[in-house]
Amino acid sequence: MKKLVIIGSGFAGLSAASFMAKTGWDVTILEKLDGPGGRARQLIADGFTFDMGPSWYWMPDVFERFFNCFGKKVSDFYQIERLDPAYRVYWADEETDIPANYTEIKNLFESIELGSGNELDKFIKEAAYKYDVGINYLIHMPGRSFSEFMDIDLLKGIFKLDVFTSMKKHVSKYFKHPRLQLLMEFPVLFLGAMAKDIPALYSLMNHADIKLGTWYPKGGMYKIVEAMYGLAKAQGVKFNFNTEVISIEIENTIATKVHTRSGETYEIQAVIGAADYHHIEMNLLPVNCRSYSEQYWNKRVLAPGCLLYYIGINKKLNTVLHHNLFFDVDFERHGLEIYTEHVWPKDPLFYVCISSITDNSVAPEGCENMFFLIPVAAGLSGDTEELRNSYFEKILDRFEKMTHQSIRGSIIYKKTYSVTDFINDYHSFKGNAYGLANTLMQTAIFKPKMRSKKVSNLFYTGQLTVPGPGVPPSLISGEVVSKEVVKYFGN
Repeated sequence: MKKLVIIGSGFAGLSAASFMAKTGWDVTILEKLDGPGGRARQLIADGFTFDMGPSWYWMPDVFERFFNCFGKKVSDFYQIERLDPAYRVYWADEETDIPANYTEIKNLFESIELGSGNELDKFIKEAAYKYDVGINYLIHMPGRSFSEFMDIDLLKGIFKLDVFTSMKKHVSKYFKHPRLQLLMEFPVLFLGAMAKDIPALYSLMNHADIKLGTWYPKGGMYKIVEAMYGLAKAQGVKFNFNTEVISIEIENTIATKVHTRSGETYEIQAVIGAADYHHIEMNLLPVNCRSYSEQYWNKRVLAPGCLLYYIGINKKLNTVLHHNLFFDVDFERHGLEIYTEHVWPKDPLFYVCISSITDNSVAPEGCENMFFLIPVAAGLSGDTEELRNSYFEKILDRFEKMTHQSIRGSIIYKKTYSVTDFINDYHSFKGNAYGLANTLMQTAIFKPKMRSKKVSNLFYTGQLTVPGPGVPPSLISGEVVSKEVVKYFGN
């Protein structure tokens, strides 16, 4: 039986492990942290339960398909419910709830801009086509070469995919009101860049948002990790936690052994890097075995990092939703600070998730768990506790003003997490939270390759390679890389 080591137990690593074990490989996951999940791990403290990373459950069909590959269903592991309203947007002078019902969304659009309901129909019809092609076809390509895209049906529909038009320009064709434009541009923030820099292909995210809906797994997003962890173990995958890989031994361009900080050595036939791609390249491999230079990495456009706050309060809130977006400041200004100026934002947008609104199991009775997130530029210095606290006070002022509720005196638990923590805990390149931005020149074949150019049996999966950032793409990335390994070894 061929032996495979996977470095990292995030969504992509867990996915790859199950697919590889299914094909008959002896699979071991080595994880630096004390449990599975990577950036999607869980924090339990003082009776509160927090998802430390992803908090949006979109594209339920991708999760269902993953478990179906192993003869299972999502409902075999956890229960999901559709949120209605899906989320709330706070503007400077009012708020907008996004309903789950499509007719109600059309009515909402029409109330903001006359004629926009019919325009939404046209927009979503195009987005549905892109979703079908993108999620069922393009996203499953390993990104080796242009030849992957030489399918005649795909070529016929290439212009319908709007690959060479920006998302911002695409949205403006249909909607003129700035708030509608922001609502339609918002989903691509999950892809790590502003709408002006992302291909309109990714309006497929609007189909995911508006048609497929926003869901919540009862118990939190970590239920997905637990499900995938249990599935992998059932496939025979072995897990070694608190086990940090420090080097990959190479002989004649072949990886032969993986060495850990605690002194263990694993002999292998292949290795999949599901940890940070840059870290594996620059810190685990000899210089002559690296596919990309430091200069290459420094030229990549990174998705943002995050300022995160895990907050527990000893009161219930009645004027907020599960997901809350605070767009009450200059959206474009904050984008420039992240992607162009690379500075700490002056007046940041922020997001608040309060899953205890939906799920009373994640907070003590009479309490709420709150997750505040501020997107910030990757690679920032000066990430001090003093700076984190100053930003928290700033967004707390706005939260209390916009929601008409005071929580400052009710905080009984608080933990901050930001750039330096991402680096220390995940070896995250420049402390980014979401990988590479899905700009045109960092999409598909333009991403770092799934297979090393210098080490024949070293493969990569996750948010710095194909298909890109996000939970559903990570599940697919694990599947795609497993097919690449199997193809290489001819079994």
